[in-house]
Amino acid sequence: MPTRRYPPIAEHGLIGDLQTCALVSSDGVLDWFCTPRFDAPSVFAGLLDHDRGGYFAITAAPPGPVGEGPLPAAPPAVTARQLYLADTAVLVTRFHTPDGVGEVVDFMPVHDPHTATDRHRIVRFMRVVRGTVTFALECRPRFDYGRCEHSLALDGDGDTARFDAVDAAAYLQCVGPVRLEADGRDVRADVTLAAGEHAAVVLTVCAAAGAPPPPADLAGLVEEFTAVRRFWHGWIARCTYRGRWQQMVNRSAITLKLLTYAPTGAPVAASTMGLPEQEGGERNWDYRYTWVRDASLSVRAMRDLGFTEEANAFRDWLGLRLQKGRAPNGEPLQIMYRVDGDPYLREEVLDHLEGWRASAPVRAGNGAADQLQLDIYGEAVYALAQSGHVANVIGYDGWTRCAELLDWLCENWDRPDEGIWETRGGQKDFTYSRLMCWVAFDRGIRQATATARPADLTRWTAARDAVMEQVMTRGWSHERKAFVQHYGSDVLDASLLLMPLVDFIAPRDPRWLSTLDAMEGELVSDSLVYRYDPAASPDGLQGSEGTFSLCSFLYVYALARAGRLEQARYAFDKMLTYANHVGLFAEEIGPTGEQLGNFPQAFTHLALVTAALALDTEIDLAVSRRDIV
Repeated sequence: MPTRRYPPIAEHGLIGDLQTCALVSSDGVLDWFCTPRFDAPSVFAGLLDHDRGGYFAITAAPPGPVGEGPLPAAPPAVTARQLYLADTAVLVTRFHTPDGVGEVVDFMPVHDPHTATDRHRIVRFMRVVRGTVTFALECRPRFDYGRCEHSLALDGDGDTARFDAVDAAAYLQCVGPVRLEADGRDVRADVTLAAGEHAAVVLTVCAAAGAPPPPADLAGLVEEFTAVRRFWHGWIARCTYRGRWQQMVNRSAITLKLLTYAPTGAPVAASTMGLPEQEGGERNWDYRYTWVRDASLSVRAMRDLGFTEEANAFRDWLGLRLQKGRAPNGEPLQIMYRVDGDPYLREEVLDHLEGWRASAPVRAGNGAADQLQLDIYGEAVYALAQSGHVANVIGYDGWTRCAELLDWLCENWDRPDEGIWETRGGQKDFTYSRLMCWVAFDRGIRQATATARPADLTRWTAARDAVMEQVMTRGWSHERKAFVQHYGSDVLDASLLLMPLVDFIAPRDPRWLSTLDAMEGELVSDSLVYRYDPAASPDGLQGSEGTFSLCSFLYVYALARAGRLEQARYAFDKMLTYANHVGLFAEEIGPTGEQLGNFPQAFTHLALVTAALALDTEIDLAVSRRDIV
């Protein structure tokens, strides 16, 4: 089965071990894997450069010529289908050939995920369920984003290959009738299996000085397969959601879990870097870090699903960031960090990588880390205040730092900043930033009152009220009859869909309903929502972007809470049709329905959960009133 040079972004499934993850295309090609953490350099980055990035393919026949176009190049005689084993992170790619049906089963064992390790394993089972299938294997690692050369050592029987680089080593171990052959510094193999027969390969990546992995055997791998299924079944069984969209909510919850670095509890925004918001464009960012905003909003979603351990783990991580003191940019918090709390995310251009379908530049690191985004203080306090008191989460010392943050915010909330979307067009008085400053003061006041903790309540209350008055006057456009992106403009912004979610305004307030109407007329396209109009509000970047899936789900939430249930449910059901074949969402939806941006994106999946919960609640209320929904 010929592989595609650059499959669509959405044509992938995600596997992981709660410290890092990998993407496997629906062709059976593992083309993205960074280790030992999400934010580490890649071992396979064929997704960003087919020739230089490296990949690990297991396909259903010897590879043919690589397809150049965006559509599958597979011959009609061989088709592939991909699915997850229900309620797990075990991915199955099925190949239907003229001679039989075969499967590749991919997973990463989860061994003590809370202890950081530099050794990670990917298990790939091959099995045939009907007839006879020949699998073609190619393993072509490219360490450090393809910048580091490696050597190959192949044992005499072709059972094990060792790839040695400067700082890392990778071992490929074979179980069953698999015999590796050298292909330059890489390896390949053809494996023919009949119905009922199995084979497997195990890739272990570790530090260069690490000990070789113990020998692999089929019985041991089957035990690991059983253990990983039980792990995921046990974890999702804790989910309290029993609503109308169980399958999609469970998949979103598992995706959020896969994107969380278990040793610290910090979720990353997405598993990838460099995937474009527009094919061939320059809006290509590195999302493998922990945004205070994204992660804080995920606390509510995880808590509402019953995953309090995950919610509390991030709040502990956030409390440590507060206690560490000022960030390198002089602010109390930085907008994003590495998963271990490291604030240094120097952005560099990897100009040796051509980018997905020539979407360049490819960037590693993120220069937006130094931006001023005042909204993060609202999201941080909002997260700490979810489900329990701040003092119970971060203790008295943590409360003291939180109070110091709010004291600082009293002096600093009325400043221009770069805003939620990290535009590079200059600082402005963004309405969303003011909104979340109001949230910071409001939740801080509530917590101080509930727990009798020391606080300058008079000052905080005055600041909270001043923010609301300012938003209601300067953030409201009488001409548009809507809240606007920044003061002095008539530009709409979908980030303000969070207004009712954080209780700044009632979901059926006339001003809010008017804002929804304005957004529907300008930002909504067939229920899909754009963040804003770059033509009306230049963001300092070239090109365009698709609709933003986070905003599309927040729109559903807002419609549901506004009582527009038929519209909300229709928009939600349509949005679910844009999920990929295994229920995953990237950041954006392009003009012809394709997924764009980094993949899968945590922000989108947490918003899906938020929308589903709101819809279920509002529909149940309508049913109890005998309203027609």
